[in-house]
Amino acid sequence: MFPRVKPENAVRFDRTLGPLFYKLHRWMYEASDGRVGARSSQGPMLLLTTIGRRTGQPRTNPLLFMRDDDNFVVVASNGGRAEPPAWYLNLQAEPKATVRDGRRRFDVVAEMPADDEREELWRRLHEFYAGWSHYQTLTDRELPVVRLRPTSPAP
Repeated sequence: MFPRVKPENAVRFDRTLGPLFYKLHRWMYEASDGRVGARSSQGPMLLLTTIGRRTGQPRTNPLLFMRDDDNFVVVASNGGRAEPPAWYLNLQAEPKATVRDGRRRFDVVAEMPADDEREELWRRLHEFYAGWSHYQTLTDRELPVVRLRPTSPAP
């Protein structure tokens, strides 16, 4: 696999080429039926489709995730920016969403863990990908941790 990217370099990439790359990543993931794009140098990637809170239209974003039993845990880091990512705001308005994990696609509901559980997940998330802790140093807002729980057993 590819070597891990230093968090500082990930931020530079995210803020320059990132928007174009993420569109290409999403397209490749979908066009290959999940055969390309489900893994990155940082870890596994999923496609999260939320409903736009203002438009009502589906919005799909590739996200790095950590497994938590049958659930998927993501961080609304937005690369350490002051504002949260749109997908997180969409989940606050409508917690029902769809996840694509490789070739599997299923419905999920977003949950925001309580403080004590969030702390434990944050510790595990830092071990999984230290970049999230770096992003936290770039902003005053607490980076939200989101658990995506399948609404039925994943296929």
